[in-house]
Parts: sequence; structure tokens; C-alpha cells
Amino acid sequence: MRITDTPFGTTDWSAVEPTVYAGTTGEATWRTRHFGDIRVRMVEYSRGYLADHWCTKGHVLLCLAGTLDTELADGRRFTLVPGMSYQVADDAEPHRSSSATGATLFIVD
Repeated sequence: MRITDTPFGTTDWSAVEPTVYAGTTGEATWRTRHFGDIRVRMVEYSRGYLADHWCTKGHVLLCLAGTLDTELADGRRFTLVPGMSYQVADDAEPHRSSSATGATLFIVD
């Protein structure tokens, strides 16, 4: 990743307009900023959330609160708790998120 043409700035995430996406169960609330080709998001998954798709987008993801369960298409499963992160490349390993308890995530892609 190369970050260019982005001057120093701060983000008050509580002031960023939320967009709500329905999952297979539960919902995901995204607060999104774009900096050139880079998308930065604060995402909240509701209790009982299950993504409605397998994602092939690359991300760097940090769990801030709650518990995030990530399933890879090959069957492997990973659980993130606050302070844990994962990274995956574009088109590398399809993954799907869920959260029994709800989770707050910071994602760069």
C-alpha cells in the first residue's frame, strides 16, 4: 500500500454518517472515509451478526471491542478479541465474518 496525496487530518468517527447493511442475521454499521484509493472504516457488528457473503477483498482489520469470528472458505476458523488483528490480500482467501456478542472493528482496505 502506498499512501499519497493525503494531508494530515483527524477523524471523529462519531461524526461520520453511518450506513447499515443487513447480514444473513444481524447487521453491520459502517462509518467510512476514503483517502485516495484507501478505504478506512469503523464497523460495528450487532450481536448475532453473520455476513451474507464470502469476501475476497484484502483488509487489515483490528478488533477494538467484542469478539469477531472469521471463517475461511477452506474451513479454518479464527476468533479475534480486542487488541487482535488480521490481514489478508485481495483474492487470497475468501472469508466470512460473524459475531455472537457483537464487535467493533477498525478496517483499512
